[in-house]
This record gives sequence, C-alpha cells and structure tokens, in this order.
Amino acid sequence: MTAIRPLCTVALRVLQETSAAEDVLQDIFMQLWRNPGAFDASRGNMGAWLAVIARHRAIDALRKRKPEDDFENVVVSVEPDLASDADRSRAMAKVKEAFEWMSAQQRAALEMAYFEGLTHAEIAEKTGEPLGTIKTRIRTGLLSLRKVLAA
Repeated sequence: MTAIRPLCTVALRVLQETSAAEDVLQDIFMQLWRNPGAFDASRGNMGAWLAVIARHRAIDALRKRKPEDDFENVVVSVEPDLASDADRSRAMAKVKEAFEWMSAQQRAALEMAYFEGLTHAEIAEKTGEPLGTIKTRIRTGLLSLRKVLAA
C-alpha cells in the first residue's frame, strides 16, 4: 500500500476526484502488467518512473474533461519517497537553493510545467517565448536540479 500512496497522491492532486485518480492508477498498473519491460532500472527508480506516468496520465484525463472544468487551479506535486522528515527537509533545502541560482525565466518555466501541469507548448503560448526556448529552459533546469539532488 505504501508504494501506491504517492501515485494516488499525484493523480488525486491533479484530478481532485478520487474515482478519477483510481481510474488513472488502474490504467497505469494495467500498462505495467502488459509491458513490464517498459521500466528501465538504469534510468532511475520505479517509484519515480510511476509517479511521472501517474502525473502525465492524470493531466491527460484532466484535459479530456468537459470544457467547463477549471484548469487554472490545478496543483501538481509529488511526495518524495524519503525515509524521514530530516531527509525531506534537506532535499527541499537543496531544491530551493537550486531555484535561487536559476534565472527567473527558467524557474517560471519549471513551475508552470511541474506545479501547474502545463505542456511545453502551453508555456510557450502563455509566455510568448519560442517553444524551443521553453524546452531548453526546462531541460537545463531539470539537469541542474538533478545535479543538486545527487550531491
């Protein structure tokens, strides 16, 4: 059950509806059952991989809803699987420090992508920046965060 809780949290925060979040989880586990070779352990841990899939599936489900649903108030976050509050606090301090070193544009692009659930194209449209610029900002920001968290 503890392995499922973070996935459910991700889907529930995006969808704000328990039954929809459960449907997303069922789809994810059916996909994993049908194609267990899709996971590549050399690229990261399974929990993080499943959390990313849960986030993407939940956003897809959110976009399929009727147009009257409010997309502006969607909050997406992932509860890291850390052993203790102290580990979690250290990780958050590292992330905050990394965000301080980023440019305002890079930080904004990451926040829109991962906390607002916007696609790269939606961020480009919202900011008026070229799509390639947005993709580069997000990728370099993620690489910076990965370095900081690995240290």
